[in-house]
Formats: sequence, structure tokens, C-alpha cells
Amino acid sequence: MILGITFAFSIKLMKIRAIITGATGMVGEGVMYECLQHPDVEAVLLINRKPSGFTHPKLKEIVHADFFNLAPIEDQLKGYNACFFCAGVSVIGMKEEDYYKITHDLTLNVATTLARLNPDMTFTYVSGKSTDSTEQGKSMWARIKGKTENDLLKLPFRQAYMFRPGYMHSHPGLKNTLPAYKYVSWLYPILKPVMPNYMSTLKDVGIAMINTVNKRYSKKILEVADINTLAKA
Repeated sequence: MILGITFAFSIKLMKIRAIITGATGMVGEGVMYECLQHPDVEAVLLINRKPSGFTHPKLKEIVHADFFNLAPIEDQLKGYNACFFCAGVSVIGMKEEDYYKITHDLTLNVATTLARLNPDMTFTYVSGKSTDSTEQGKSMWARIKGKTENDLLKLPFRQAYMFRPGYMHSHPGLKNTLPAYKYVSWLYPILKPVMPNYMSTLKDVGIAMINTVNKRYSKKILEVADINTLAKA
């Protein structure tokens, strides 16, 4: 038992075949990087709207513009036992209807398709700190993220986890790190000891996602402290 959280280890560890969305963004690229280095991950499939430019012996990529219509690529989505859903958009400047369509409807369409094709899949969704599980709060993005989490947890996956990271300290050399991070990343070593429940490394987020597949966590919604704990399991 670690920090009051119990891990249930599978009797037989399975090799991970993971689908990753959002690899052209900061979180998705970081998760992909950890998957490509990890010995338990034998294959990674990226689904992107535009080419990522990444190459690796473990890596395949599907460039597909319409995530609301996956029928043309369904046959290529079979045989995977994990999905790390890192795709998303900023709420800044978006109308609620548009944000809902991209954040909720698009995510649920992908997830529903994957649950049908791969019922033994572990599905992990990157949400965000302060997401509103009640769906009733004043913050538009938090309500919509909360509904997305709630609806994902109803799907018939083997297991599903909602990740709510805060600040994520990036790896040197990753090409999709948000530009603003170069101005604040130097503060990480100073703030981490005093704000541990608000900060993770991108490496911790990626390792924690990988660990959801074979090291089941007792919570379905993981806050920053849970992510950091699971990364060390």
C-alpha cells in the first residue's frame, strides 16, 4: 500500500499495444516518447489529423482528418489493448457549442468505436485539474470535461481512467512543448516541493498511463498526487 492507495497487480503482465491521439501536442508527444522507451510497450499506433514526423520501429501512424467518421480506418484499430487519449483543444475563444462538440462528442465517438473493436482495452483520458464531475459548475470547460469523463466511464472497456494533471514539466528536446513553458520551467525545482499536488513531470504522466494497463489503480479519476504515485508503482 502506498499513500493509502492499493494496487492490484495482474497475475500475467500483458504486452501493451497502445493507440495514442494528440501526439502532435505536448502531452501526446510526451506520452508517446515514454511508450517508445518502455519495455512493456511493444507497439504504438498514432492517429493524427496531420503527419507527426515521428519514426520508430515500434511506431505506426494513421493520418485521418475526420475523427467523427472512423469507418474507413476501423480495421486498422483492432488488436490494441490500450488507448491514451491526449487530443484536445484550448477553450480560449471558443463558443460552448463548438467546445462541446470537439471535447465531448469527438472523444466519445472515438472511445465508443474503440470499446466495440477492443473490449479488453484500457482507456485513459487526459482531462485537467479542476474538472467538474457534477457538470453543474460555472466554468464551461470544467463542466464539459466533467461530462466527458462521466460518459467515458460508462463505456464497456476493461478499465478506464481519467487523468487530471496540473503543470507538467516537459522533457528537453520534445518539439511540441508549449512556448510559454520555456519562461516558467525554471521555477519547477523551486515550486515542486511546496506545491506537490499541482505539479508532475511529463515523464510521470506517461509512465502512470502505461502503468494503468497492468497495475490497476483503486481510483478511476486520478488527480496530480495519484498520477505521481502511480508513476512510481
